Amino acid sequence: MNNEDLFKKVVSHCKEYGFVFPSSEIYDGLAAVYDYGQNGVELRNNIRQYWWKSMTQLQTNILGIDAAIFMHPKTWKASGHIDGFSDPMIDNKDSKKRYRADVLLEDHQEKLRAKADKEVEKARARFGDSFDETMYRSTNPRVVEYLNAIAHIDNTLKEGLETGNLGMIKALIEELGIVCPVSGSKYWTDVRQFNLMYSTQMSAVESGEDSLYLRPETAQGIFVNFLNVQKSGRAKIPFGIAQTGKAFRNEIVARQFIMRMKEFEQMEMQFFCKPGTELEWYAYWKEQRLKWHLSLGVYAAKYRYHDHVKLAHYANAAVDIEFDFPFGFKEVEGIHSRTDFDLSKHEEFSGKKLRYFDPETNESYIPYVVETSIGLDRMFLLTLCASYTEDTVDGEVRTVLRIPPALAPVKAAILPLVKKDGLPEMAEKIYNDLRFDFKLYIEDKDSIGKRYRRMDAIGTPFCITVDHDSLINEDVTIRYRDTMEQRRVKISELRDILHRETDMSSLLQKLA
Repeated sequence: MNNEDLFKKVVSHCKEYGFVFPSSEIYDGLAAVYDYGQNGVELRNNIRQYWWKSMTQLQTNILGIDAAIFMHPKTWKASGHIDGFSDPMIDNKDSKKRYRADVLLEDHQEKLRAKADKEVEKARARFGDSFDETMYRSTNPRVVEYLNAIAHIDNTLKEGLETGNLGMIKALIEELGIVCPVSGSKYWTDVRQFNLMYSTQMSAVESGEDSLYLRPETAQGIFVNFLNVQKSGRAKIPFGIAQTGKAFRNEIVARQFIMRMKEFEQMEMQFFCKPGTELEWYAYWKEQRLKWHLSLGVYAAKYRYHDHVKLAHYANAAVDIEFDFPFGFKEVEGIHSRTDFDLSKHEEFSGKKLRYFDPETNESYIPYVVETSIGLDRMFLLTLCASYTEDTVDGEVRTVLRIPPALAPVKAAILPLVKKDGLPEMAEKIYNDLRFDFKLYIEDKDSIGKRYRRMDAIGTPFCITVDHDSLINEDVTIRYRDTMEQRRVKISELRDILHRETDMSSLLQKLA
């Protein structure tokens, strides 16, 4: 199937099988807001737990916190969000749709990259083993034209954003002939900045002094708690603080399902290090975070690094880990070297010292920070897109989510072959024995084949079938989701088998 069909099927599958629902659907929904269903919440929790364990359990120098969503308003003044947290927006006058101007340009770049890659693959097929891709990319006139166009967009976008000359960005959109995806029109408004923070009030009386903001990121809760954690945890530099939690952004561009939402969850870690060592730690975390992604079994070719065209004013290095979604390569995680900007600003605005005293060198300094920030919702979508497959079995289409067993919403289904002869009772006994250790499902409705298909569709790695021989021999048939292999095992062996196959430690060992 092509990428467009794949994405449509993933979105439809999410609703049909209880992974994701449109929020407030009975009232016609709410743009860019979604609810997680019974299977979605389990998968989401497992992804979060794997990230949390890899940070706070495998790493001996990373501690976890859970900061409040509401923070003192000065927090966002110090961080720069009140004055500068905005995106360049542009409206199409015909469709009345609003878009992020930089995203329109990035999508155009992806089309150019795809054209260049197509030319390269055609040449590879023509020249065979003697093909030199590096030379071809640097000498073929058509490929060079595409790559130069990509670089031109990068340079112009960077200059326009850094200088605040948004007219350059609109002129670039017009120069490239970019059209509205809805209307096909090139009738654009000017580009302007749009602040993304939601504001509210602490008390019943609306006044500027009482204004609060829903946090647009979780990182600031870590920075303001730096000394609390460092002192109470007796932490020595270098060390990190990890946190997961909700953040809120008034995203105008609502598209690509849960890729870009107004309410989302981040998994962030801020790593505090001695000034001058930050780029070494940046390189370390850049490698470690990609390793974390690859430990889940997704093809390495589906990932790439993308260095930032425009560095934030506080950063001296930044890269995104991007995944090849059905709609193109998009950011899943960012690694940023933030220097000492955050702690310095909070020290300035709060009047409190946020410094680390190094007993070995007898000096006091503001630590530098390397950040890793991953979107849980994007990781959820990545997992579904990477795992969704369709097989043909006996002339019928079998839809399977090949989710890593450690992340699967349900680890095993206990299925009596028929609904009589004591088989449901035995299945329930097995279920009750194992449910303290594993998330299980038990069902006796419909044929065994239909029940297998339902379990395949939600990614359950194992189906355990209780039949008449089970009553005599104390054994069952265990069916493997990915291979459909079936084998007889003793009921007494089930706990060990499921632990070995589904426990998260098997993933964590890949990272150790």
